Amino acid sequence: MPKGEGKVLAQNRKASHDYIILDTIEAGMVLTGTEIKSVRKAKINLKDGYASIRNGEVFLQNVHISPFEQGNIFNHDPLRTRKLLLHKNQIKYLIEETKTTGVTLVPLKVYLKNGVAKVLIGLAKGKKSYDKRDALKQKDMKREIDRALKER
Repeated sequence: MPKGEGKVLAQNRKASHDYIILDTIEAGMVLTGTEIKSVRKAKINLKDGYASIRNGEVFLQNVHISPFEQGNIFNHDPLRTRKLLLHKNQIKYLIEETKTTGVTLVPLKVYLKNGVAKVLIGLAKGKKSYDKRDALKQKDMKREIDRALKER
């Protein structure tokens, strides 16, 4: 199965509006028992999340996974830092790419692939406000063209 395909549980739609996605990498996540149960129920929010690299490891930060309803006192912290599972050459690639100014790692979507939770990380460069306005104009023009073609 190609990367990014599977049962999509959460998607960061705001990322494509705020960033230009340069490249994507699929990564596994280290989750606790109650976290994976919440993820399978799609109780995850990627809106303000980002990934960082520390000591040759990649971590997912500020991603909210709701506590499991049937959990007990051992339930997880919703905003805890989660380790991402990547190959060494992928981590080296990410380190090299993030050295350039304005490039960051953004989670794009979380999905199940063969029963395992995966996250699609995007190498992203921030858009300027005029780029966002231009993208909205292009979207509106495309919608008008589609509407005109549909009427004929």
